[in-house]
Order: sequence, then structure tokens, then C-alpha cells
Amino acid sequence: MADLTSDAPIKLKGEAKSEIFFIDTAAARTIYKGQPMMIDQNVGSGLNPVQFVDAVTVVAADVFVGIAAHGASVLISGALTTPIEVYVAPTIVGFKSAVYANTDLGAIVNMSDSGTLSKTTLANVQIGKLFKVEDGYCYVELYAPYICAASAS
Repeated sequence: MADLTSDAPIKLKGEAKSEIFFIDTAAARTIYKGQPMMIDQNVGSGLNPVQFVDAVTVVAADVFVGIAAHGASVLISGALTTPIEVYVAPTIVGFKSAVYANTDLGAIVNMSDSGTLSKTTLANVQIGKLFKVEDGYCYVELYAPYICAASAS
């Protein structure tokens, strides 16, 4: 698959927990619902989240903060005032995917780009552990916030 170009079809299991963050404006960006959000230590202030995309190099100091609950856009060098709601732990988010099966329950779940679950940790953002596979969705119990040390190895 590839990076998202529109909102992802995600589902939630149980009650969702979310936090509000202000989007980093070191670059113009469009964020889609379902996109992983991380604090990229190589971008902007290192305090505000950006969306994870395939072109991002994940390093040990980066922090996965959760999954975008809705879309948003910012302009380059704008004020750090654009909020985004992000699903955080212990929320269970379902992603349309056939990468995992119920035999993988408890496995670490990564994303290789903003629209693809992956079993590979190298250079990918680790988002949580597999909770359940049902009706074409892989449900992931989020690790968020989570330092991406395991993803960089």
C-alpha cells in the first residue's frame, strides 16, 4: 500500500481516549483520519506532532503519540495553534488490513507508511499490539505516547 491520500476507514473497540495536540508547522501538511502521529525530533520544535509517512526516518528519540481522530491542515511557518485530536492508549483502533491473523494476537504492530500495517520494525513506527482480527480489520491496542526506540533498530 502507500501513504494515505484521504481519510482511512478505521473502527474503534470500546471507549476511545484522546488528547489534543497542536500540529507542527515546520512544513505545510495535510493530515488524514487514521494517520499515525509522532513527534519527529528532526522536524520543527520537536514538541509538536507531525503525521508519519513513508519518507520519515524514524529514530530512537521520536515519540509515537497516537492515531489522528480526524483530518487537519496547516501552512508552513504558521502559528502553532491548529489543534488535532489524537487517539491515545488504551484505545483500540481497527485498521482495514489483512497483514495479521488471530494467530498473531499480542504481536507488536508497526506501520511502514501512513496507510499500511507491517510486521517489520526496521525504520517503521511501532503503534501497539494486536488485540483482535475481525471482519477485515486488525484491531490494535495503542502504545501512545511511546518512544520509538524499538522501531529504529
